[in-house]
Amino acid sequence: MTFRNGLDSLLRPEDSVLVLIDHQPYQLANLNSHDPHMVVNNTTALAKCAKVFGVPTILTSVVADRGGVIFPHVTEVFPGQDVIDRTTINTWEDPKVVEAVKATGRTQLIIAGLWTEICVAMPALQAAGEGWDVTVITDASGGTSVEAHEVAIQRMIAGGINMMTWLALASEWQRDWARAETATALNDALRNHLGGSAIAYLWEQQLLNTPVPAKGA
Repeated sequence: MTFRNGLDSLLRPEDSVLVLIDHQPYQLANLNSHDPHMVVNNTTALAKCAKVFGVPTILTSVVADRGGVIFPHVTEVFPGQDVIDRTTINTWEDPKVVEAVKATGRTQLIIAGLWTEICVAMPALQAAGEGWDVTVITDASGGTSVEAHEVAIQRMIAGGINMMTWLALASEWQRDWARAETATALNDALRNHLGGSAIAYLWEQQLLNTPVPAKGA
């Protein structure tokens, strides 16, 4: 296995392409590895961060007429974008999805989806075997049990796949707060999804914008 280390191993927005897989009501109904609210929040945050950095994002569902459409929290980030609806359980066996990814010209393939042990592991392992640099966003994914999610992660790590969380990915894309072209937009994306840190940031902005009382007042 080739170890991921060194500056070139870090993810770059100009080389990244994101595939969001099967964030649908049916899958969410049997999500038991995470708090479902957290997965919806994290997936929405991930989508917003991808948009900030201009990372092409492919949305795909499976048999949506029975399993439900992708959460509006996600599709509303990309208004008007078509969702690729599949019959294949393994996303990477659907030619439309693979062609859409290849058309971006990107080499760093980032995947998140429901469920980890099935709809994430299958395409991640196949794509990695075909030479793609694959990263799975673990907290925007989830499985039917804690064990299913964790075993899937172990299986994918053994297959040479990189694991990250959505905030780690956003930070790696930003890399430097002096990159003003994305810094403000990234903060705007984070503030509704980052829990206590977001509230602290808003409080900081409140304090900075509070006028200093006049002397003697």
